[in-house]
Amino acid sequence: MRLSARQLSPVTHWCLIVLSVTACYFATGQIGIQWAIVREQISPLWPAAGVALAVPILLGPRFWPGITFGALLTNITLGPSLLVVVVISAGNTLGPLLGYHLMRRRGFRPQLDRLPDVVLLVVVGAIGGTAISALIGTGALVTGGGLAAADFWPTALVWWTGDAMGVLTITPLLLLAQRFRRPSRISLARWAEAAALGVGTIGVSILAGTSPPKLFVVFPVLIWAALRFRQAGALLCSLCVCAFTIFAAARGLGPYGGYELVTRMLLVQAFDGVVGLTALTLSTIVLQRDRATAEITDAWRQITEMVDLIAPRQSLRSAMTTPREPDKGDELAG
Repeated sequence: MRLSARQLSPVTHWCLIVLSVTACYFATGQIGIQWAIVREQISPLWPAAGVALAVPILLGPRFWPGITFGALLTNITLGPSLLVVVVISAGNTLGPLLGYHLMRRRGFRPQLDRLPDVVLLVVVGAIGGTAISALIGTGALVTGGGLAAADFWPTALVWWTGDAMGVLTITPLLLLAQRFRRPSRISLARWAEAAALGVGTIGVSILAGTSPPKLFVVFPVLIWAALRFRQAGALLCSLCVCAFTIFAAARGLGPYGGYELVTRMLLVQAFDGVVGLTALTLSTIVLQRDRATAEITDAWRQITEMVDLIAPRQSLRSAMTTPREPDKGDELAG
């Protein structure tokens, strides 16, 4: 009786998960709004899009209302009308769900331990699904009178860039967080290396956004992070680099100051896409190498144990089956 009273019904459990997803989407949406450069609503970095794609992957598609409610709460005060907000929220839900179903049909695994999974996340999740949300949302703004028709493509491009960057930087971190285990012991040298990597990442991120362009300086740090700290380190460094790059592009700073908004968004989309893909791909290759090395080591251990087990028996069998040579004494007696 006491145990059954403590258990939640399926409906209550579903409602609690949906409310949690709503709160998470709303919180990350508020972070994205701080970066908004179009209508105080459209941001070049939209972390909520990463949350929206991670929800069906980690929890299942049946919790999609949490994405919709979160989008409604985020956009309800920004307008321009309730109908437009509803359409935008529907687009914010439809894009991730379609991306999830396409990725699942292609055999996507959330462990991100294979290169095909990385390619699916980038191509289908970060590029394909977000384009649907951007087109639906921008179309709703134009139809509702909140945006001029001439601004459709520039706005859609900024919207798409923000959602894609949100998926590329936030979704992999959420997928990794579910299997994160705190190490029992971390040496002081390891802490020092992690601190040096953090300082170096911030330094090269700032340096990359200055004139003349020095975007290439970020890649040695990404390689360092992938080789030494695997996916978690590489993705955190990628998020830092992308955030600084988007901030510089949105404000027209450094190498982006001489370009219009559309050109700036194309440049930042290309660069951040390469950074994110490099971090994911290289760290996944290192993970596969570690797994292959562990499998080879385990197979070698098993073979060694089998040899050690068989060797004594084989020696005994050889001693029993080998014919004994007659001694000289036996020959003389004969």
